[in-house]
Amino acid sequence: MPKAAVVTVTYNSRHVIDGFLTSLLRQTHDDFILYLVDNASNDGTLNRVGEYGDPRIKVIANQKNTGAAEGNNQGIRAALAGNFDLILLMNNDTEFDPRLIESLAAGLEEYSCEMIAPKILLYSDPCVIWSAGGSFYPARGYASYLYGHGEVDVGQFDVPRLVENAPTTCLLVRRRVFDQIGFLDPRYFAYVEDTDFCYRAKLAGLKLMYLPNIKMLHKEHSLTGGLFSDFMMRYTTRNRTYFMLKHFGRWRGFYYLCAYQVYLVLQLLSRQVKPSMFWLREKAFFEGLRVWRESLA
Repeated sequence: MPKAAVVTVTYNSRHVIDGFLTSLLRQTHDDFILYLVDNASNDGTLNRVGEYGDPRIKVIANQKNTGAAEGNNQGIRAALAGNFDLILLMNNDTEFDPRLIESLAAGLEEYSCEMIAPKILLYSDPCVIWSAGGSFYPARGYASYLYGHGEVDVGQFDVPRLVENAPTTCLLVRRRVFDQIGFLDPRYFAYVEDTDFCYRAKLAGLKLMYLPNIKMLHKEHSLTGGLFSDFMMRYTTRNRTYFMLKHFGRWRGFYYLCAYQVYLVLQLLSRQVKPSMFWLREKAFFEGLRVWRESLA
């Protein structure tokens, strides 16, 4: 089995890093290097990582927070420079089976695909699915969604299959994918960068498999302040706006952006969000427009 590079990005991850490293360092396929990219944590994350003393852990310590997308890119570039053929992108707010790397790598060969992802369950309730792969909503500007999200796992997603989208919470990627479609877009900073990556892979005709016989547990939103945090709402809104303009241009994107604005207003009118959150998202919407304009310069 080929040597694998694992890439994870930490930012004040001290409260979750032990579970992640314990899971990783007990893998049955132990011929790997972990590129741990730290985005200027100030909570003792790197001190804790250093206490493991495992030579397979290579730390890339940033002096500022470069974001999840560019942090992953730093690890990917290091892996490519190290001549790794398999690169596993992972969140560190996860815990997983000792056969994870072995099973995913075997799945790449069995299904002759370029990328592969496992079933992901909630850490807080392992009977509930977080992701069984996913796809896109064409009518919503190709917004991504995850199969089974929030459903009780009763085996309804226990068959391996091709999917169009999967989160970089855990995604094993062949080296040639980056050669063909490039890296994650650093303009996203955090959120939607994996949607963009999978959408580009879809356009390139690359195969992405979902493999349900290996599972991982995800501590959802444990590093970003929660589902409705200001951080998450800002970046998801900003980045959805940028995504639609990036991929569909000014005129087709205008249609999707109008529909998106209607959606935001309806959430306010139906009291699904408070006025303060609505105005935060409106500000983020126009921030996304600026990001797109800057990308054209």
